[in-house]
Amino acid sequence: MINRLCILCIVFYWVVGCHGKRDSGAEPASAILEKPPFAALTDSIRLFPDNANLYLQRAALLSQTNNHQLASFDYQKSWTLDPQEQTGILFSSNLSILGMNKERLKLLNDCMQKFPGNRDFKRLMGETYAELGESAKALSLYQSMLNLDSSDFETWYEKGLLMESMADTPAAIEALGKAYALKPLNLYAFELAHLYAESGNEAALRICDEIIQQDKMREYVDPFFIKGIYYSNTGKYSSAIVQYDSCIRRDWKYTEAYIEKGIAFFKQKEYDQALATFRMASTVSNTNPDAYFWAGRCYEMLKKNEDAVLNYERALSLDRNFTEARDAINRLKP
Repeated sequence: MINRLCILCIVFYWVVGCHGKRDSGAEPASAILEKPPFAALTDSIRLFPDNANLYLQRAALLSQTNNHQLASFDYQKSWTLDPQEQTGILFSSNLSILGMNKERLKLLNDCMQKFPGNRDFKRLMGETYAELGESAKALSLYQSMLNLDSSDFETWYEKGLLMESMADTPAAIEALGKAYALKPLNLYAFELAHLYAESGNEAALRICDEIIQQDKMREYVDPFFIKGIYYSNTGKYSSAIVQYDSCIRRDWKYTEAYIEKGIAFFKQKEYDQALATFRMASTVSNTNPDAYFWAGRCYEMLKKNEDAVLNYERALSLDRNFTEARDAINRLKP
């Protein structure tokens, strides 16, 4: 049975073959290949239709310009002509962007058979299993890799993310802690510190302070935000607000910092200050439903139910699955 990707490829190459034909409607998608910056590569492909590298170059260029559907056809052609490791990795990424995870699994199976020594393909397969909701298969794959090499920090990191998605916080902390100990990357540090902060573990502060001390360019915002989360989760709201303010000073567009700061005011029953903060959050990003929902909470506490309903309705219009906003509207409306 011909899979969906093959059908798309057949359709695409039929269209490319008919690129000279035009009707009264819009230009076909293939016309983009006849224009810069793709035209030169398209001409070369006509002259050398069996050159896998030319298709790979055009696919990469299409990906860079967000033409991912067109890029998939060229990745497929390049892989068929000359299946190389780098082609497999790029093609796999392309299929992930397109949400074609079943096709991605098939490709990665082929890659693992052709290049059994490349662990990246196994990690990508684990990631794909996780995206498909097959967490047990992903975990089994990661564990088999770690049994062979316990120093594989990338796989410890991927396992940590998987355990976090499975709501197993202790296991996630353990795995991310091993990844960070083996390779102290800031990416790993932020993930680990955030889990510590959500758990109310002051180890979050130590990790964040280390990053802040090393941040000579003063470019990182996340350490302050994570410290704020820790203080909020341990009931130290005034300290949390200090951290959120530090976060906002570095990046005034950091909407989540405003929202968490507003919640900290709300928890202290400082509803006017909380409301002002949520209004600022909705000014920075007028598409964030949480800003309007929490503004509604403030109005409700201030006995201004009409204003509360208006904000709850705005939150619900931005997120139709916002159950708390819908419940609040039903509670307040006569």
